[in-house]
Amino acid sequence: MSGAVKTTCREALRAAIREAMQRDSRVFLMGEDVGEYGGCFAVSKGLLDEFGPERIRDTPLSESVFVGAGIGAAMNGLRPIVEVMTVNFSLLALDQILNNAATILHMSGGQFNVPLVIRMATGGGRQLAAQHSHSLEGWYAHIPGIKVLTPGTIEDFRGMLWTALEDPDPVLIFENALLYNLEGELAEDAGPVDISKARVLRSGTSLSLFSYGGSIPKTLEAAVQLESRGIDPEVVDLRTLRPLDTATIIDSVRRTHRAVIVDEGWRSGSISAEIMARIMEESFYELDAPVARVCTAEVPLPYAKQMEDAALPRVETIIEAAMNVVGGNG
Repeated sequence: MSGAVKTTCREALRAAIREAMQRDSRVFLMGEDVGEYGGCFAVSKGLLDEFGPERIRDTPLSESVFVGAGIGAAMNGLRPIVEVMTVNFSLLALDQILNNAATILHMSGGQFNVPLVIRMATGGGRQLAAQHSHSLEGWYAHIPGIKVLTPGTIEDFRGMLWTALEDPDPVLIFENALLYNLEGELAEDAGPVDISKARVLRSGTSLSLFSYGGSIPKTLEAAVQLESRGIDPEVVDLRTLRPLDTATIIDSVRRTHRAVIVDEGWRSGSISAEIMARIMEESFYELDAPVARVCTAEVPLPYAKQMEDAALPRVETIIEAAMNVVGGNG
């Protein structure tokens, strides 16, 4: 049986990129500062020396250009990993992602796939203000033709990339920047993971807590504190926002009969709203209380730490929502 090694999400992701490039000569990484600088979040540090500038490519500060180049490379037989510095900046490439990468297979009548992987940092909590801190993965989950992945554990930071690279269609991976330094143990033989399934991280009977990405550690901590209050929560890591694993969501609700969704996106038009709708459509009569959600306040993310902390989902607000749902039934 394989042992485990202590690592971080950043190191696990770097190992995943390295392995992908070693296994497949078609794989290359490109983006702003991924080479000499080692990546804006140090994910690609050292890879330029190992693989050279042909496969670790620094790009100009033009998201539309290098995402478009990635689409072209993918359509011509390569397997590009395109790194966009933050999700906010991905909007500069939205035309390429929505009108090209997501639609070419459909508009070509199935003739042309776009096996492209786009990675980007997402989420707040780092005092980088509104242009670097939003969580827009729920927006992208609205788009047919792409997959949207949100790793929230070291295992998924390590394993999602290779599975994404094997997909014939575009895959977007949203990496919450607060998780890069998250430490934990990883199996020495850790490899690809199934990106099509949500994962029950903690079984419970009192209510279901659904979350993803950077909110997973907060949700797990809230579950521990809820247990000390006599509540037995189930924690489900959604992992993939498009396509949603509706079956796992509904199965959990049918066991616990209550649900709280933790979503770092804004409340209006959010992925949490979509999940609530699916629960209502498929398991309304299983519910013992209304579904609740904990979202980011509907403001541009503030710079001031105390204001940013107040705007984002917190352990305390998750606990409060859970207590209301459990207590609301009397």
